[in-house]
Amino acid sequence: MSNLGRIYTIYTGGFAGFILLVAVLEQMGVPNRVLGYLFMGFTILVYAFIGVISRTAEVGEYYVAGRKVPAFYNGMATGADWMSGASFVGMAGSLFLLGYDGLAFVLGWTGGYVLVAVLVAPFLRKFGAYTVPDFLAARYGGNAARTMGVLVLIACSFTYVVAQIFATGIIAQRFLGMDFVVACYVGLAGILVCSMLGGMKAVTWTQVAQYIVLIVAYLIPVVWMSAKKFGLPIPQLTYGNAIAQISALEQEFIQKGLAPAGMKQHVAPFTSYSPANYFWLILCLMVGTASLPHVLMRYFTTPSVREARQSVAWSLLFIFLLYFTAPAYAAFSKLEVYSTLIGKNIADLPAWVYSWGNLGLVTICGKAAASVDAVKAACGAIAGHSGIIRFQDFGINPDVVVLSTPEIAGLPYVITGLVAAGGLAAALSTADGLLLALANALSHDIYYRMINPNAPTKQRLVISRALLVVVAVAAAATASTRPADILSMVAWAFSLAAGGLFPALVLGVWWKRTTKQGAFWGMLAGFSVTIMYLVVTRYFPGFGVKYMGMSSLLNPVTWAPIVDVAKAMTAPNAMDSWVLASHPLASKVGWFNLNNISAAAFGLPAGFLVMYVVSLMTPAPAKEMQDFIDECRRPRGKSMMEEKSA
Repeated sequence: MSNLGRIYTIYTGGFAGFILLVAVLEQMGVPNRVLGYLFMGFTILVYAFIGVISRTAEVGEYYVAGRKVPAFYNGMATGADWMSGASFVGMAGSLFLLGYDGLAFVLGWTGGYVLVAVLVAPFLRKFGAYTVPDFLAARYGGNAARTMGVLVLIACSFTYVVAQIFATGIIAQRFLGMDFVVACYVGLAGILVCSMLGGMKAVTWTQVAQYIVLIVAYLIPVVWMSAKKFGLPIPQLTYGNAIAQISALEQEFIQKGLAPAGMKQHVAPFTSYSPANYFWLILCLMVGTASLPHVLMRYFTTPSVREARQSVAWSLLFIFLLYFTAPAYAAFSKLEVYSTLIGKNIADLPAWVYSWGNLGLVTICGKAAASVDAVKAACGAIAGHSGIIRFQDFGINPDVVVLSTPEIAGLPYVITGLVAAGGLAAALSTADGLLLALANALSHDIYYRMINPNAPTKQRLVISRALLVVVAVAAAATASTRPADILSMVAWAFSLAAGGLFPALVLGVWWKRTTKQGAFWGMLAGFSVTIMYLVVTRYFPGFGVKYMGMSSLLNPVTWAPIVDVAKAMTAPNAMDSWVLASHPLASKVGWFNLNNISAAAFGLPAGFLVMYVVSLMTPAPAKEMQDFIDECRRPRGKSMMEEKSA
């Protein structure tokens, strides 16, 4: 541990040297495709090397990295674990499209770490478990709460990991020229080599390396654009200038007839989300952050409770570096699009439009911009179109805004490759943590704790690794179907975790009267209500409050929204995420007009209410358990269950 600083300093210097080497090769005329392979191959090989040298056959090392990870490095690993494909690839894209309303994601995810630090993480570390279901089983007695915990963990973590593999598929498809389905499985292979042999130990040290790559990759393009446009390489300070120019261009577009008078302006609040949706989304993301098992697992790895608290602070700092930059990234990207695309003749479109349009990720006049002829045909089919690109003619998948911005801004290809490597690092790091959480829950909580408590160490690790592969393949197969856009899938995972786990975790620490019956039924109620709302509003929107009653079910108007969705899903390129993500029923239709990405708005209160009522109706926990909880809340002392969990 004493050599960590030197090791990662050398690693960072080596990575900087590699970037310079690729820049030199670019100047020498090496094809971009080769440079892309160099970036992808080099970074994955480094992660694989760390994973291999960190292999272990010890249970404590595999599940919690031996509880030896210093707070600073655990904070960095948590930052990488947290900054998934959604944060790196999807968040700036959502800010690009939503403007002010997209800040809900920044506020919710950042604020959630306050809840982690104050309500949950230190106490789970004091408890000393290997997994979140371990805590639930010991706190509430028996396997009923453990089983519910595993069920929620599987639902939220699987949804989340599908989004990460989706992100790796997009990156590999664009920069390695692979078919999207093949790209998903290639990304899967990169994920497995990082985590399968060494478990949490390998994942931790790989994630530290991945954080360095992703934060450098995220900052360099926007710093470059800030210096180029405003002469100051601090985008957080020049962000206001970019916003002012965006607002001026929007007004100019309206005056010249290049945009409708009612266009959604970047700084206008509540144009995509109502105030209620905006604030409920923030709350659901905050609570979900404090409930995600793969995030909470990171705080099991620190040497002490005190370092767990410090680790949360370091995590917030490392996450802040990216989140404080994301709004500026979105603004500079939108400014480039406005300046170089809107108002231009179809014949003068830049090359990046076609490179991303070929993948169905950029559209002009409602069709994929696959070629000049395709764009001319699409715009020519619109009555009265002048051949000049208007605001409403351009469409971009939010998941590729970050990846495409270096090309949009005309930066050297080395920067484009660097951003792709950063996006890959973000997706791989989170997928590693998620898959490990899933495999550990199945092998430790189900197999070892419930099926075969006498299983030897070697057998437990073999089972865990086998399940890791099975879950990973299932996730890649799901991601290859392009089920939704990245950010929506991630938001669903947060709601599932919030509705199913947060009440049991918080009341388990802070209300000694919570009983095992209350915990079980509360978790079941919160999770069931959340998942029901997600499924109904996503796939059966006609069954909202507006459509209750048999008479409405016989009315064709009731089924019109479902027909619209069916048409969208069977249209050309329908499975590209921009089609469904742009459809209002994809995320907005719901009971009380609440978006389904905020489904925990219903599940969370249901879980708390049922847990409270059932706990009052059942016998209080034994005095020994209440004393145990008191001890768990004390900030000092040894881990309470470490020896029993080993």
